[in-house]
Amino acid sequence: MRSLIDIAELSLSEIDSLLNTANDIIENPAKYAEKCKGKKLATLFFEPSTRTRLSFEAAMYELGGNVLGFSEAQSSSSAKGESVADTAKTVSCYADIIAMRHPKEGAPLVASMNATVPVINAGDGGHNHPTQTLADLLTIKREKGGFDNLTVGFCGDLKFGRTVHSLITALRRYNNVKFIFISPNELRVPEYIRESLKQDNFEVFETTDLEAVMADLDVLYMTRVQRERFFNEEEYLRLKDSYILTPEKLETAKQSLSVMHPLPRVNEISVAIDSDPRACYFKQVLNGKYMRMALILMLLEVK
Repeated sequence: MRSLIDIAELSLSEIDSLLNTANDIIENPAKYAEKCKGKKLATLFFEPSTRTRLSFEAAMYELGGNVLGFSEAQSSSSAKGESVADTAKTVSCYADIIAMRHPKEGAPLVASMNATVPVINAGDGGHNHPTQTLADLLTIKREKGGFDNLTVGFCGDLKFGRTVHSLITALRRYNNVKFIFISPNELRVPEYIRESLKQDNFEVFETTDLEAVMADLDVLYMTRVQRERFFNEEEYLRLKDSYILTPEKLETAKQSLSVMHPLPRVNEISVAIDSDPRACYFKQVLNGKYMRMALILMLLEVK
């Protein structure tokens, strides 16, 4: 039995296999319609979610399985003080696989150590979000054809952005990827990530000016400034609109640029960009469903 807590747990060949399965699901959906018949997914969401929770549910339904679970901590026994470990042991009695989102870093890992079924980390605090990374990788693969030799810009909240941390971890395993980090000084990517990239001889450039680097980018990964990660409301309000992507700011960008965002967006991307062919964020949403389907099949060892 195997769980997925961190994207680094997957080998490159396993990521390739998941990408291939997801592409096959896109091409041949009917082939997969009964693959998880009789199987149950439990979605344990202790933190609000729209895309991730519904994506997991849609993935399991499209594989012919069923779903049970809860969408907020208050509707679970954790409101009475039940531990994550006990919740995992209990839900293992009802379901074949668990997807868990939790505001505390490390909670899905604790669940995986106590569950008797596979556990998928659906986001833990500011730490990790491996299935969003799988969605991001499928989007980049389908838009760019591969991952080598790309210049990828990450813009916004790079300090608390778990989607950013997970995607950097995945992309650093490919060849000649250049990382450009665009953020306010208060929201810089954590030092341990920067130092680790430099030690492995990756080209890393930091700036507070998005427009200055726009022309260099193959992929622009926008993120929102996350109110729920701030202890100080004034600090959040000061930083929340640091970067707003508008059609004018894209004037110097490559026609082949892919604009991505893990969503939800607040003000970071103008709705005027939604009709631009370079906008990929709603493709990411759909790709997330296909990659979660592929992952469920892998962890349940369904051929």
